[in-house]
Amino acid sequence: MTDKVSAGLLKLRTEIDDIDNKLQLLLNRRASCALEVAKVKSGEAVNGAPILFYRPEREAQVLRNVMQRNQGPLGDETVARLFREIMSACLALEEPMKIGFLGPEGTFTQEAALKHFGHSVVSVPFSSIDEVFREVEAGAVNYGVVPVENSTEGVVNHTLDSFFDSTLSVCGEVELRIHHHLLIPEGRSRQSIKKIYSHQQSLAQCRKWLDGNWPNVERVAVSSNAEAARLAASKEGVAAIAGDMAAELYCLGKESSNIEDNPSNTTRFLIIGADSVPASGCDKTSILVSTRNQPGALYRVLEPFHRFGVSLSRIETRPAKVGTWSYVFFIDFEGHVEDEALQDLLGALSEEVSDLRILGSYPRAVL
Repeated sequence: MTDKVSAGLLKLRTEIDDIDNKLQLLLNRRASCALEVAKVKSGEAVNGAPILFYRPEREAQVLRNVMQRNQGPLGDETVARLFREIMSACLALEEPMKIGFLGPEGTFTQEAALKHFGHSVVSVPFSSIDEVFREVEAGAVNYGVVPVENSTEGVVNHTLDSFFDSTLSVCGEVELRIHHHLLIPEGRSRQSIKKIYSHQQSLAQCRKWLDGNWPNVERVAVSSNAEAARLAASKEGVAAIAGDMAAELYCLGKESSNIEDNPSNTTRFLIIGADSVPASGCDKTSILVSTRNQPGALYRVLEPFHRFGVSLSRIETRPAKVGTWSYVFFIDFEGHVEDEALQDLLGALSEEVSDLRILGSYPRAVL
């Protein structure tokens, strides 16, 4: 027996089919334009110079425009994510990109990479942050994605230290809301859990929840949340704290969801690559500064920012590799090195410090 379709519903279905047809035609038209762009860029290449198919500043501008002109009922971020995937698929027609990330498969870093580049890239896991840097420098992957700071646990020192000996630039950033879940295999009872595995930062981000709900269960730090999920899927008496990607990859059920102590728990990731990025209109700049060993060194670093009215978003201190009790500062601030105000700032700052290195100017996170 078939349901009788009302005339009003039939009319709406017909209209949806018509819209879908037009959308499909427009999507393929956009893809054809992307292929033409690739041909033009290839024809304009000079003396075998590498062709830059991916332009971070252009993609940031497109996504900002999408969000600004959106009138609903779909939310701004929802529409921007749809366009993110459209751009990813079109770019893959020009040149499929390889993106290195701190692995293994199923980590939050992989999730951040796919959020930034879309799902049409080839994501390649590496075992350490150092390895991500090395493989990008070697050209084995086009870009790398590494964590740099968490709103609860602070900076990732290993990422900052990797910039000391690297020639790579910061090409972008992505912010990811981190939701942790307690994962166990389907059919395993709560009472059977003797150990909870996770990365040490995730255990710290869920400390209060664990103290209140699993106070007598041993907590074991492992190399990544994805590794914790793999172990939970293969070992008896083990649960894992990890995210949605790891749960899906290892077929684990959510015994409890969103167990992070801070509901606004967010991790910021950096996109690293070999090329500098032109201004997009809404940018950030990261620098590395070494100070002279003299009284008032920090004041001399910060005073030019006040003088030229430049807003800092982050400053971190790390021990220098040479000299006892010598330090370097990692500083993020608003603007692009092409901006006149920043050129004046950097000129004044260079007179006050022993060394200044621009790590990169790049679009502020859109999604």
